[in-house]
Amino acid sequence: MTERFAGKVACVTGAGSGIGEATALRLAREGARIHGVDVAADELERVAAAVAALGSELRPFVADVARRDRCFAAVADAIEHFGRLDVLCNIAGIFRSGRVHEMPGEDWDRVIAVNLSGAFYMCQAAIPHLLAQGGNIVNMASNAGLMGQAYTAAYGASKAALINLTRSLAMEYMKQPLRVNALAPSGTITKLALGVKFPDDPDPDLTARYAGMRGVSRAEEIADAVAYLASDDARSVHGAVWSIDNGVTAG
Repeated sequence: MTERFAGKVACVTGAGSGIGEATALRLAREGARIHGVDVAADELERVAAAVAALGSELRPFVADVARRDRCFAAVADAIEHFGRLDVLCNIAGIFRSGRVHEMPGEDWDRVIAVNLSGAFYMCQAAIPHLLAQGGNIVNMASNAGLMGQAYTAAYGASKAALINLTRSLAMEYMKQPLRVNALAPSGTITKLALGVKFPDDPDPDLTARYAGMRGVSRAEEIADAVAYLASDDARSVHGAVWSIDNGVTAG
């Protein structure tokens, strides 16, 4: 495997499991040193050991990205430890399902805080350092941000907003050395997806639309796409939102 990220540092939020873990391992295999951010200290330590076994380093940083101060502290820690930042992968995310008229307000607030505000805060903190390196940002959106899905109003709204944040950042930094892109996967085999709970008596015709006829993806497949977008191979890709959804949004 080539070392497209040799000498580079990537900050990966949600690095303790799922797509975030797969991304940390994928980038490390190509030579990146990783600053891993997650709320779960034990999971970060586990992934750090796996990265070390690959001959690289993951510096764990425990933080709730819903807190702006912790996002800035995370980036400051990455700079203090590694001296640079080349890639930001905003992958941390949560999911809450339920019928809109029954959803607790705190569920809505928490999903927006983690999935949208967390990415925004990380971008705020990281962009000055990314500009110094000609770096890039990869945001993890979802096909739920491109289409309506029953019982996932908060999640879908957060991902739709993240998609537009990606495009807004791409426009704002169009003339500066920073690329910003997003991926929009559908059903992916992760701890988050396997833990989804629908409301009582969901309509099967509606829940069947979550995944297409071609099945679901593996976290490693999404990480492969992250690695491409974060690499110099994608130097002409800017402001893009790529679906990885087995054709769910095709029609």
